[in-house]
Amino acid sequence: MSTQLSNEPGVRSTKQPPSVFTVMLLLATLFMLIAVIAMYMELNRWAPDFYKTSTARPNVMVRPAIDHHYA
Repeated sequence: MSTQLSNEPGVRSTKQPPSVFTVMLLLATLFMLIAVIAMYMELNRWAPDFYKTSTARPNVMVRPAIDHHYA
């Protein structure tokens, strides 16, 4: 059962210190923000050539399968 807050004039309510779970939540949020920023920077680094496939020239030519053993 939870305790009710008292409205007595002499009683001060103290704030609880952050628990280990609160600190882990804040650290996870910070690291996720850093990861998003790093991925955005990588996207901007590679984005100009991301959809340009006209300049891609493969070095290997694949022969079509004519024989029935390969198909």
